[in-house]
Amino acid sequence: MTIQQLVPKALTRENFAKFGDVIEVSNEAQNFSINDGFTQRYHDLAAVDVTENNGRTLINIFRSTPLEQPVAIKMMERHPLSSQAFIPMGQQPYLVVVAPKGELHTAKIEVFIATSNQGVNYHKGTWHHYCLALHQVSDFIVVDRGGEGENCDVVSLDGALVIAES
Repeated sequence: MTIQQLVPKALTRENFAKFGDVIEVSNEAQNFSINDGFTQRYHDLAAVDVTENNGRTLINIFRSTPLEQPVAIKMMERHPLSSQAFIPMGQQPYLVVVAPKGELHTAKIEVFIATSNQGVNYHKGTWHHYCLALHQVSDFIVVDRGGEGENCDVVSLDGALVIAES
């Protein structure tokens, strides 16, 4: 097996757009003052898509334990019926591993490093690795779909793709 190393790139709205939405406070986001001027609302930051097959929105907390580095990519998953959002609750960065929707091509896998003030919302059908906490156990609010139909396809990989240490 030939090991190929993937170097994480910065998570920005522009370079993540084909996979989903970056959820963060940004001057690019529509925002306005509410609550008598004591709160700034950053509005409509992600396109949550859960309605297929009578789906309903679920709000969960996932507790993620860091994997030993360097991380070998041994699986990818996708949700064919809905989007899925991850919003960190702590102060640690984390890794985001994605590939375009459609047939999974490992050559198209990309890795991003997200800061603790950035969440992601994967578009319906986008391939992704499960949440990869860095440095310590981390909690994430996860918004996804409950309802009829199978909504998680998983593909096992051989671990030949390895993420450079972060």
